[in-house]
Amino acid sequence: MSWIIKMLSSTLGKKLIMSLTGLFLISFLTIHMIGNLAIFKDDGGLAFNTYAAFMSTNPLIGTVSYLLYAGIILHVAIATILYFSNSSARPVKYKVQKSKDNSSWESRSMTLLGSIILVFILLHLKDFWWQYKHDGGYQFVQDANGNKDIYALVIQQFKTTFALVIYLAGVVALFFHLKHGFQSAFQTLGLEHQKYTPAIKAIGLAFSIIVPLGFALMPVYVYFFHV
Repeated sequence: MSWIIKMLSSTLGKKLIMSLTGLFLISFLTIHMIGNLAIFKDDGGLAFNTYAAFMSTNPLIGTVSYLLYAGIILHVAIATILYFSNSSARPVKYKVQKSKDNSSWESRSMTLLGSIILVFILLHLKDFWWQYKHDGGYQFVQDANGNKDIYALVIQQFKTTFALVIYLAGVVALFFHLKHGFQSAFQTLGLEHQKYTPAIKAIGLAFSIIVPLGFALMPVYVYFFHV
């Protein structure tokens, strides 16, 4: 047991936790994005409300949600610890010659990108999850299937320019965060190989485009095209 604690308290151990929690959060993002596509079904929001009701009442999903919250907290906590640890190790800033040639912008900006995503998540939870689970001020009505009509709330929110801008800023930050984080997670797990790394990079790039794009389509559709 002591060697496990020692390993997880090391820098490598922390990066391992970051990778594992990151991959777990990636899997949730995929499921959540696919579920959100129900909003495009032309049924007045019935499919979307059914999806929301399932996600909020299914016992298995409820258990996984606690793991999700723990994963987010752990991911953010370890990232913060690593950031300040790296900063304290270099008390005097120095220039790195041709730093732009040595690393990508997103790899140097993961803390900034992560901070933007965290703010976005908190706003997203406040606007939708808190309202849905705790009736935080919005007066829900029931749809034809007897589910809370969160579809109406989504339409109301994304008809505002502020919500559109915040949401798009969040998904842009998510794109860059995933673009570097996907490959970095596999590299930390020791799965870097000249034969497989190009495929991992290609899959990571495709994923970092498709998932944020899927999230962006919803507010853009509502704001510009929903009547």
